[in-house]
Amino acid sequence: MEAKAIARYVRVSPQKARLVVDLIRGKKVNDAITVLAFTRKAVANIIDKVLKSAIANAENTKKIDVDTLYVKKAYVDQAPTMKRIHAKAMGRANVIRRRSSHITIVLDGK
Repeated sequence: MEAKAIARYVRVSPQKARLVVDLIRGKKVNDAITVLAFTRKAVANIIDKVLKSAIANAENTKKIDVDTLYVKKAYVDQAPTMKRIHAKAMGRANVIRRRSSHITIVLDGK
């Protein structure tokens, strides 16, 4: 039985979020929480919330024992990008891209 949690439209670059998600993929849930607690990236707090939400989904809706859970899949997809214009010299303009992400974590029991 799989349990899943998704955080959508998170205002962090997918490239930065994938660095942290790669750390927890395939680990047991307790180990993944410990790794996220000691990761010095701002997105680690958001991924920790998604992981705890997936744990709660597994425990309450799927009735899976928490001690047997591990991170089966963890991935980050790109969400819509906000585009902003920044004025430059001599009438030119630069585009600033503010990227966002969809973070998905799937847990499974062994």
